[in-house]
Amino acid sequence: MLKAIIFDFDYTLGDSTNGIALSINYALGKLGYATPNIADIKKTIGLSLTETYFALTSNDDLYEAEQFISLFKEKADSVMVTNTELYAGVKGVLQKLKAKGYMTAIVTTKFHYRIEQILNKFNANELIDIIVGAEDVKIVKPNPEGLLWAIENLGAMKEEVLYVGDSLVDARTAENAKVKFAAVLTGTTTKDDFESYNSMYIGKNISDVYKYVLALE
Repeated sequence: MLKAIIFDFDYTLGDSTNGIALSINYALGKLGYATPNIADIKKTIGLSLTETYFALTSNDDLYEAEQFISLFKEKADSVMVTNTELYAGVKGVLQKLKAKGYMTAIVTTKFHYRIEQILNKFNANELIDIIVGAEDVKIVKPNPEGLLWAIENLGAMKEEVLYVGDSLVDARTAENAKVKFAAVLTGTTTKDDFESYNSMYIGKNISDVYKYVLALE
């Protein structure tokens, strides 16, 4: 039986596209780059900020990547929370999971403090037991470090855990951690993409995943 449900955040529980785009455009503009189109930005959501910089600039300058990260954070501190929304039904699902005794966590490439700010905005802090953000790990997803840390600190066994995400990076993270994975289609990854991978379950959204969890009881 499952005892813990662990979630990615961006495009899994919520949508920060506007805040991310504003922060990316600010940082790249300060560094002299042209503004990328929104479709290209969306493809980077869920990557680390270093990987985002590499993808959008085709530049592998680590020093400039650090400048990008600093500038991104500077802008994000003022715009990210305001420009982030939870998906419809997410808070209700989290409430139902807690009411049924499930442990919950978020493992994300977003910063830990940012997730806390977002949860506080929606009065949802008490619905998540553990947060693992980008600053909490040495190596970000798909390295399983953050997911394994969350599992250990929840006091769960791997076979009692379901990791939920919207991308193949999330799927690989679950595989690397050797835990079950459920995919949602609220991001940019398609059902066909997930079907070519070893996804345990594919649902349209978090509400579908909740129904799947109930079916396993």
